[in-house]
Amino acid sequence: MSTDNLLPDDYFAGEEEYPEGFQEAIDAVINGGNRLLESNDEPDAWDVASGLLAGAVHFWLFSRQPCSDPLCESCASVSTAEQRLARLMEEVNQHCEESEYYHTPLDRNAGSA
Repeated sequence: MSTDNLLPDDYFAGEEEYPEGFQEAIDAVINGGNRLLESNDEPDAWDVASGLLAGAVHFWLFSRQPCSDPLCESCASVSTAEQRLARLMEEVNQHCEESEYYHTPLDRNAGSA
C-alpha cells in the first residue's frame, strides 16, 4: 500500500500549546488511522476516517453529559442535546479551518493564476 494516504505522525506537533491530554489524543487518532490503513490490503481512507470520526463524536458527547444538578452553571452550555450539538459543531468548524487540509489545490473552487 502507498503511504500517500497516511497523515504524518507529527502533523499537529508544535502548532500551539494544547491542554494536557489533547496532543496525546490527536496522536492516538492519527496513529490509529494510519495503522488501520496500513493493515488492510485495500483500505478505504474515507471509511476509516468516518469510523474514527464516529468514535470521536460518541466520546465527545459522552464527555459532555450534564451533571444531575439542573441549575449547575458549569453544565449550562451543554444542558440540552441541541446545545451539545452546537458546541460540537463549533469545535469541528474550528479544527477544520485550522487544518492545512481544509483547502487543497484540487478543490473545485480553487483559483489558478
